[in-house]
Amino acid sequence: MKQLSEIASAVQASTTMAIDSMFKQMKADGIDVIGFGAGEPDFNTPDDIKAAGIAAIENNFTRYTPAAGTVELRQAICDRMKADCGLEYQPSQVVATSGAKHAVYLALRALVNPGDEVILPAPFWVSYYELIKMVGGTPVVVTATEAEHFKLTPEKLEAAVTPKTKALILNNPSNPTGMVYSREELQALADVCVRNDLYVVDDEIYYGLLYDGRTFTSLASLGEEIKERSIIINGVSKSYAMTGWRIGYACASAPVAKVMANYVSHSTGSPCSISQKAAVTALAGSQEETERMRQAFEERRNYIVEHMNAIPGVSCLKPEGAFYVMMNVEQLIGRTLHGAEIKDADDFADAFLKHGLVAVVPCTGFGAPTFVRWSYATSMDNIKEGLKRLEKFLAE
Repeated sequence: MKQLSEIASAVQASTTMAIDSMFKQMKADGIDVIGFGAGEPDFNTPDDIKAAGIAAIENNFTRYTPAAGTVELRQAICDRMKADCGLEYQPSQVVATSGAKHAVYLALRALVNPGDEVILPAPFWVSYYELIKMVGGTPVVVTATEAEHFKLTPEKLEAAVTPKTKALILNNPSNPTGMVYSREELQALADVCVRNDLYVVDDEIYYGLLYDGRTFTSLASLGEEIKERSIIINGVSKSYAMTGWRIGYACASAPVAKVMANYVSHSTGSPCSISQKAAVTALAGSQEETERMRQAFEERRNYIVEHMNAIPGVSCLKPEGAFYVMMNVEQLIGRTLHGAEIKDADDFADAFLKHGLVAVVPCTGFGAPTFVRWSYATSMDNIKEGLKRLEKFLAE
């Protein structure tokens, strides 16, 4: 048999899958385990959005649409971007996709030639690294430390640029850290990108989930020079509790959007027609349910941060957005817990699940080997019980 694709063979499975598989098996076996790994809201999709999907089926809106999505959906995206971010786009500059991850992949496909370098700030969402490799690019990881609030500095960005650098991936608000870049911080990064003629794949999927009265600044809103280099990634999954509907989107300059639309026309084709109708209602309708969910996430965040920082041996920064908290387990490295030597976050997560009956996401695959991620997209009861189990696990 001839050799398989070298690019495809180099792609690694998600490093979170081992813990997730163990968690699901323990749950299936009737063991009382609690999971904090979910990257999706625990709320149901709002009723008006569900009704729009049902109406689409009943009205036989079940056929192919244009590959980049219906004009109706792309116009709703443009209207939402203008209302929330002050950004002007035309429907021809928007590509609707089968989830935001698909939009990231298409953006990289449009930008990256084999051997091009893409700067990736760490901690990073685990899929970014593999997506860069999938298009033949070279990930250049630049670590942003906890002391830097996990944010890339312009000095570190500038130092990472080489003649081969094509783009930067920026996730704001961040998964897994929950940190949010201020307007001033974004401006400093934008200046470096413009000066070095870098594209930015700017994933803003969590932009509707900010806390403490913060207002969101989109990188592309900082001027035409950075806007024309920015591919904004977003979707309806996080803010509208629509993860399974699989609608993401990208907003970009007309030439980039055209390449992305051409590519999708020969790969997946259009997103689900029914989901597109539901997404129009989500984007164009009342945002009250989104705000209600945001307030619930903020309350949960406040509780988990306060109580986690009161437990000896672990700590965390207070996230500013999204629905994740990064727990620092550095003080536990080298210790033996319940018979297991803790060498990194993977070891901690494995022991915590087996003996503490709590599933968290080790961040070794996120470029942060001494941290684990907790999602607070779960009930307050689960949060309280999970923290009790953490305290007990560390004390024994």
